[in-house]
Amino acid sequence: MNKIRHEVFWPAFLLLFVALVTSILFPENFLEMVRFLNTELLKKFGSSFSIVVLLMVFSCIFIWISPLGNVRIGGDMAVPLLNRWRLFAITLCTTIATGILFWGCAEPIYHFNSPPESSGITAGTEDAAVFAMSTVYLHWTFTPYAIYTLPTIAFALAFYNYNSGFSLASMLFPFIKKDKNGLVKPNAQLSSIVDVLCLFALIAGMSASLGTGILTLAGGLNFSLGIEKNQFLLFAICFITVVAFIISASSGLMKGIRILSSINVNAFIIIALFIFLLGPIQGILSISFKGLALYFTGFFEKNLYNVIHPGDPWANSWTVFFWANWMAWAPISAMFLGRISRGYRVRELILFNWIVPAIFSMIWMSIFSGTALSFQMDKTADLTTVLNKDGYESVIYAIMNSYPLKAALSLFFIFIVFLSYVTAADSNTEAMSAMSTKNISADSASAPIFLKIIWGLLIGATAYIMISAAGIEGIKMLSNLGGLPALLLLTAVTIGMLMLSISSFFKK
Repeated sequence: MNKIRHEVFWPAFLLLFVALVTSILFPENFLEMVRFLNTELLKKFGSSFSIVVLLMVFSCIFIWISPLGNVRIGGDMAVPLLNRWRLFAITLCTTIATGILFWGCAEPIYHFNSPPESSGITAGTEDAAVFAMSTVYLHWTFTPYAIYTLPTIAFALAFYNYNSGFSLASMLFPFIKKDKNGLVKPNAQLSSIVDVLCLFALIAGMSASLGTGILTLAGGLNFSLGIEKNQFLLFAICFITVVAFIISASSGLMKGIRILSSINVNAFIIIALFIFLLGPIQGILSISFKGLALYFTGFFEKNLYNVIHPGDPWANSWTVFFWANWMAWAPISAMFLGRISRGYRVRELILFNWIVPAIFSMIWMSIFSGTALSFQMDKTADLTTVLNKDGYESVIYAIMNSYPLKAALSLFFIFIVFLSYVTAADSNTEAMSAMSTKNISADSASAPIFLKIIWGLLIGATAYIMISAAGIEGIKMLSNLGGLPALLLLTAVTIGMLMLSISSFFKK
């Protein structure tokens, strides 16, 4: 217990524990309160999410071309902890990999049938399919990875180059006065406040992602083995997943995550190739190229849709939901990604944290979203009915029903979903636990195992309660609420990094 940062651990733990108990004792009142807070958040901050996220995209580009891009994390003599492949694999699996599995086939079908009213697009047409594809690229490529990359750069520089503490407030180092040795020490009270708020945000974000993973696994077991999707099955999946990522996180900073991420990426590649090569190749390529063209030509409008069309609720319901989810994960994920980035230049960090994962995700979505839309348009499968009747999580399995070895394929996909969440939760549980621990440094980076167990169980309980009480809507609301504290921090981080990159032009 003497290793705990009490001023960080207890406020975050008690706040979440009280919310959890309240949701169990008064489920209807709690859900009503969450709905109210979610509505108010979207009404007041929806446009702020869109503006800040777009600014983060352009900040990554600006840092790339600035002299700051040449700075090596940890100093000129620093040696990389990981090779480039492992850095890419961990980055991909730590961030949005679980999301592309759940939403890759289901999301485009929804947009195909329900494009925003303000777009003037007729549902179920080729224009709706192109819109759906371009929207998937918006939600799953360069913009979300920018949300992770910018705070990763900020934390890596603060932790290794300015010897700042293991706190999220360290990301604000451009605003903090340096000491005579050129080092930065954030105010202790500020560090505690920022860490508590972002711990809450990450648990909300991780719980939301675990919720989607549980639903996907349950849908797969129902499809492959005929196991009825009920509360017991959801609980069992949740429990097994939580135990797995706690064990992985407890194996050490670089052991479980390093092995699992490599397996995970290879599994991604295998199933993507299978779906592409045995699928509607011509349809996939056609809809992908048209979607990419619309995505790039309408980049500003798509990113600022709720700003340009404030009366249309579509963007707040979808785009802001995703931005809030990535923001909830991003600060604490950045602490982990920043710690494993030592030895790389900032420009290399941008390449392997932003550009390469975004391109991988673009290829993945081209294959899976393109297959879903092709199947729907040529009537190979009625995915709209599947989505409306059986839920988002069932769409991918309905697609696999049209492939050879469908049972084996769906079981392999179930394995990937499970592995993907365990891999992502591993790194973030490690970071949460380290943030709750005293005296974490580059030389002493491991947190006590009992903290990993506590945070893991709390995440699992939160996810299970929300999907049991409100399903996918509960996941969306939880994600939105978790994103608000992170929005405030990431706004400041973005401004600070822009200041730092601009000033780098004037340094010799």
